[in-house]
Amino acid sequence: MCGTCGCAEYGDPGHDHDHDHDHDHDQGIGSDSGHGIGPGPGPGPAPGSGYDPGHGRGNDRGPGRGRTVAVEQRILARNDDLAELNRAWLAGRGVLAVNLMSSPGSGKTTLLERTIRDMGGGPGVSVVEGDQETAFDAERIRATGCRAVQVNTGAGCHLDAAMLAGALRELDPAPGSVVFVENVGNLVCPALFDLGESRRVVIMSVTEGTDKPLKYPHMFRTADAVVLNKVDLLPYVDFPDELFRDHLHRVNPAVPVIPVSATRGDGVAAWHAWLRHQSGAHHPPHHR
Repeated sequence: MCGTCGCAEYGDPGHDHDHDHDHDHDQGIGSDSGHGIGPGPGPGPAPGSGYDPGHGRGNDRGPGRGRTVAVEQRILARNDDLAELNRAWLAGRGVLAVNLMSSPGSGKTTLLERTIRDMGGGPGVSVVEGDQETAFDAERIRATGCRAVQVNTGAGCHLDAAMLAGALRELDPAPGSVVFVENVGNLVCPALFDLGESRRVVIMSVTEGTDKPLKYPHMFRTADAVVLNKVDLLPYVDFPDELFRDHLHRVNPAVPVIPVSATRGDGVAAWHAWLRHQSGAHHPPHHR
């Protein structure tokens, strides 16, 4: 079990997540791995750095709970080191990486489909799809004409920086483009694991209850924006908007809220405007 979040065997030296694509896990983003992503010098791993996008998990599992804190610290520190390499590589290309996080069923794939179509797809947009199993969501994204890489985590409940590194090698995003990362549906563990993204967006639906920010504060505290989806259902659910915003701003006072209906199209213009602003602005490393 993972000493940090209890989600599968993060400390297993084996590679315990499945993909529906092939890539060489023995090379970093900046290495000449045959995937066309940054051959030669660049923001890849320094010799002896231990940077290994496919196997950044280590073998720190101990036989007892006494080592749990130390294991947790090593796991997160290793992940953070990999995330910084991802962030530097993305920044070098001027790529905006947006980490989309939510509980299952919030509608983030539907919102992503609409967003891609509205943005015109093409080489300016690509997607990393994270799920425990299946490639259903990646197939939905590819149907829009957008390139997508599926990362299956098995029993794992989040993506990590090593998984993103492998996906970026395959995607080879164009300079100045946008990469959406649809994380595994979970309001706990994805907040702990920095991927090297530029922005974090939490997508929440009005069917989930106004107290979610108080129940899962770290997720909402690390968000750069909160998209409130399924507002077309407001006449049919008990969701006092002012109470939700009060709960949210107790945790993250400055975070913007963007109400949308991904199915009907309400509010998506404001969501696109937020994305354009992030793409047009200098985006410093995401640290929370």
